[in-house]
Amino acid sequence: MEEAVKIGLIAFSAALAIGTTAIATGLAQSRIGAAMAGAIAERPELTGTSVILVAIPETMVILGFVVAFLITALKTVK
Repeated sequence: MEEAVKIGLIAFSAALAIGTTAIATGLAQSRIGAAMAGAIAERPELTGTSVILVAIPETMVILGFVVAFLITALKTVK
């Protein structure tokens, strides 16, 4: 029984690591996307910078995935 609880908590922690970063990235990109659309409408030369600013929050999800992978690797450590 104790092992099942440990595995469940590890799985919950990994899901939390990915879920919170995904939600935060979605909120950030929604705000950046709206601002980007307005900025590009006024100044089209900002397109390259805008694409980079939209891509930056994606690194947060990648880091959340790495943390989730490391958390699940703890399952094999005794």
